[in-house]
Amino acid sequence: MMDVDVWVRGAAGAVTQKVSGVAGQAGAWTDDDVRTLLTEMLLSLDRAKNPGGDAPEVSLRGFSWIVSPDAGGVLVHLEMQLGTVSAGPFAIAEARLTEMIARVIAGPAEAGRVH
Repeated sequence: MMDVDVWVRGAAGAVTQKVSGVAGQAGAWTDDDVRTLLTEMLLSLDRAKNPGGDAPEVSLRGFSWIVSPDAGGVLVHLEMQLGTVSAGPFAIAEARLTEMIARVIAGPAEAGRVH
């Protein structure tokens, strides 16, 4: 379990939510772990906006993101029209996590056409 801070646009303040499913040691994360982190962060934003609603399907498109240094490691921030969600700090190199997020968001490499 980890905490994420969620601010819904138009709300008076931020709330902290717990998310699960993300491996504990950021230095050992795989692309799948990063995908899970991003998905859980986006779902926490939806839960803050629509408490008690059904979880929507998540697409890793349509949001801005940044990895920023912090005294305890790095933070991940996601922003979209709905609001903002932040997680961390994580003990992983900023450049490595930035590269992993970029790769995960880009999706799988497209296979060539076979006729």
